Formats: sequence, C-alpha cells, structure tokens
Amino acid sequence: MAYASHIINHSKRLRNVPKLLRYDHAVLVRWFSNGAQSSVCKREDVAKIRPLGYAPAERETVSKFVGSHPVSYCLSKKTLSRTVMRSGIPMGGVVCSRGLLCSQALSRRGFASDAGLPPCQEIGMPSLSPTMTEGNIARWLKKEGDKVSPGEVLCEVETDKATVEMECMEEGYLAKIIKGDGSKEIKVGEIIAITVEEEGDIAKFKDYSPPASDSGAPAAKDSAAPPPPKQEPVEQPASSPEPKTPKPTSSPSEDRFFASPLARKLAEEHKVPLSSIKGTGPDGHIVKADIEDYLASRGREVSAPTPKTKDAKLAALDYVDIPHSQIRKVTASRLLFSKQTIPHYYLTVDTCVDKLMDLRSQLNSLQEASGGKRISVNDLVIKAAALALRKVPQCNSSWTDDYIRQFNNVNINVAVQTDNGLYVPVIRDADKKGLSSIAEEVKNLAQKAKENSLKPEDYEGGTFTVSNLGGPFGIKQFCAIINPPQSGILAVGSAEKRVIPGSGPDQFKFASFMSVTLSCDHRVIDGAIGAEWLKAFKGYIENPESMLL
Repeated sequence: MAYASHIINHSKRLRNVPKLLRYDHAVLVRWFSNGAQSSVCKREDVAKIRPLGYAPAERETVSKFVGSHPVSYCLSKKTLSRTVMRSGIPMGGVVCSRGLLCSQALSRRGFASDAGLPPCQEIGMPSLSPTMTEGNIARWLKKEGDKVSPGEVLCEVETDKATVEMECMEEGYLAKIIKGDGSKEIKVGEIIAITVEEEGDIAKFKDYSPPASDSGAPAAKDSAAPPPPKQEPVEQPASSPEPKTPKPTSSPSEDRFFASPLARKLAEEHKVPLSSIKGTGPDGHIVKADIEDYLASRGREVSAPTPKTKDAKLAALDYVDIPHSQIRKVTASRLLFSKQTIPHYYLTVDTCVDKLMDLRSQLNSLQEASGGKRISVNDLVIKAAALALRKVPQCNSSWTDDYIRQFNNVNINVAVQTDNGLYVPVIRDADKKGLSSIAEEVKNLAQKAKENSLKPEDYEGGTFTVSNLGGPFGIKQFCAIINPPQSGILAVGSAEKRVIPGSGPDQFKFASFMSVTLSCDHRVIDGAIGAEWLKAFKGYIENPESMLL
C-alpha cells in the first residue's frame, strides 16, 4: 500500500516536470530528492516542498502549489519575487525590493506571455505618511524611456500633508507611465508606472494598461472558473419561493379599512382614499388624527412648488466651485475628529509683554550686528511654551485608550497659513534650543510650507502646538482646536496698550498686554494642571531673562 501511494505521488509530480524545467534545475533536484517532504491534497489545499538541510545558493527557487497552480518563489540577494504560474506561465506576483517597506510602496513583478510582454515591475502609489490613503501625482521628473537608478527621484507625490519626492528602488528603464502629471485621488498601492530591466523591452509596453483589479484578480478569476456548476442554483429565483406570491389572496381583507365614523366622514368630505392612509389607532384603525395628518402633508406638497421661484433666483447667483486639496481634506477630517471626540476646555490669561519687547529689541540689535535672523515675538512665545512644558510635563502628553503617554521630548508645532492650506511644521527639542536657532528654523520651515515642499519629518512628531493670529492679523483673542493626538494648543492674540494703576492713589501708567488662550483635553489635563502651565508660561513671558538661564 505504501509503495502504491509512493508511485501515485511521483506520477503527479511528473506532470509538472515541463513547467519546472523552464525556470530552475535546482527545483527538480529538490522536487525528487529523498529528503524532500511533500503532501498532496485536494484542489484547495497546498502541497509544500522543501529540502532538509538544503543550503540556499546565490539564487534559490522554492515551488509550491496554490490550488492546482504551481507557485514559484525566486530568492536572490537583490529581490524576493513571487510569481503565480498558470499552465507553466508566470502571471504576476509581488516584489519587496531592498530598502523599501511593502507598507510604503507596492511594486509587482509580472509576466504576461499571452500579450507577448517581457518581465516587468509595476510601481504602486506609496504610503508616504501615516494617515495617507490616496495621493496625487504632482509631476514626473523622469520620462518614458529614461534609465532609472536606485535613489533617483521618479516623481513628486502630493500626499495628505505635503508634496514628497518618490525615489526609485531598483535599476531599470521607465517603460510606461500609467498615471500622468496631475492625476488625482490615486489609492495607495494602485499602479502608477511600469519599469523593465532591458531597454529593448520599453516599446512592448507602449499600449500596456494594468488590470482593473489588484493582484488578487487572477486568483479571483481562477476561483470563479470552477464554480460555473455552482451557478446552476441560479435557477432558484425561478423556484417555488417566488411564485408564493398569492398576495392577491390577502387583497380581500385589504379591501376593508377599519376607521372610526368621524374619520370616514372626514375622508369622504375631502375625498381622501382610506387605502392611502396608515392607521395609528387600536389594531391599526384609522382615526381622525390620521386624516388630518394626511391632509396637512398633502397641503405641504401642494405648497412645495412655490419655493421653486426662490430656487430659480438662487440659481442665478454667480459662484465658483473650488476643488478640495489634499491638505484641506485632511485638515477638515482631523479637526472634525478633534471637536467630536476631544472634550475641550479653555483657559485665558493676559500677560504683560513690556519686558519681552525690550529684550527682543536688544537681541535683534545683536542679531543684526552678527548677520543673524531677527527674533520675533512668536519665537519668544515658542521658547516660553517649551520651557513651561518642561516645567509642567503633564501638558506634554497624549491620550490613548489604555494609558496617558507623557513625552520626554518637547516638540512644538507652529501653525503656518499658506495659499494651499494650514501647515504645522515642528520645532524639535525647542526647550533645548536658543532663540536664534528657533528663529532661523521657524523662518525656513515657514518658507518650505509656502512652497509646498515640506517633508514628513518636517511636520511629524509634535507634542504641543502654538497658533499665533495676533501679530500677523491683529486678532485680540481666540480659541484654537486641539491638533490630535496632542492634548493642548496655545492660541496667541495681539498685544495692546492698557492703562493700569500706578504706585500712588492718583497715579497710572501704560503697559502692553497680550491675551493667550490654552485649549486643553480634559481627559489628560485637569483644570488645575492647565492653570499651572499658564502660570509658568506667564512667568517666562513677563520675566524673559529667565528663559536665557
């Protein structure tokens, strides 16, 4: 019995010998090696073959069956490719190139002998930020037919937060650009280009178009081919259940409508068919209120056409529909999520900025003499906020379902308004940097934001946000929306002169005060903690020399 099963197993293997000879002789050696382990199961099962004690060479091919189709895995130092073969013809697979995470960029190496196409690599839309689900192609820096090398920039991708350069991972030739300049709303993983290894293969992809579905499509088609017999039950719609529509039998009972005498009289007076009214009385009886509701609703329908004249007037309005940019979509969704899920509360305090302005003028005179960037009030605010966070670390935290994460790094996001939308570049370790370094970094990041050239590392990783509408726009005071997953944001208003009491009974003096409002996540920051942070911040603003210690 054991000898017979051995013969059967080998006969099944011999069917696939022509297929295996095309790719690697090592497969045959391992296929029929005495140390090989195999299991032949049903069509849906998988037969795995792997040698015992086999040392992989420079290029290794591992074969197995998926359903009735053999699968060949080719391993080399450069790439790991998987090709699914149908009748010995490779149909497509997934390639994970070195230096490229599959979650960030998808590239598939496919073969289509039916179309006479050579081996190619399909480049997918990469995931360039944690929140990215789709992206736009800003422009291609490489053209069809160009040679590409690892590290060269293929195109610029507009993500949900910035425009990022997409680099090539492998050497080859750009044979076909599927998604051209300006292509929008491309899903992550969707094919955007084709590359080939040989220059002579470029012309063969001139009219190439990727399959409508993903790499799972071939499997879906294969699995759809066998089930035609299963489509026989499609005759079920014509089976007895549907002819069971002897609903007319219930029509005699439906011809009778139970209604109160007053309701019947009211229906006859207004010529209302009882069949069009659903009763709300006991046992579904139609009562007077049902008739009145029906008449009222019919009156609304009659009067409904009158607003059409108003609509016609409104239609005459002149307007322009502005399409949403990626940054606008993300800003809208994140702020909506913040307002709906984070319990905000607000604390406002007025700070005297006379000493701050004096210190700023002194520092700027030194900066001008040394050729450095001028220091703004916002730079001093960022420094004071960072030092206050170091002093009250509870405000430098983030909420999760299981714990509150308190950060040791103080990274301040700075809100920057541009023509494309609102950006929040980050100043890392702001508590450890000098004012001149903060001033220079803020100006550089703001310029990059206006040019839409921020990279993910320029805006990710913030622990607290500062938004200033006072200096640029003269807003006295406002409340900002928390930028999740952070727990606080400081809204800075403008400074104004006020009259305050002097030392004597009839004395007074002038002073400049700036209003700041702290928005807090009550899940993380209690009211007393928020007040303590504002007290520390106010101390640094009103005694700015302490920030230099």
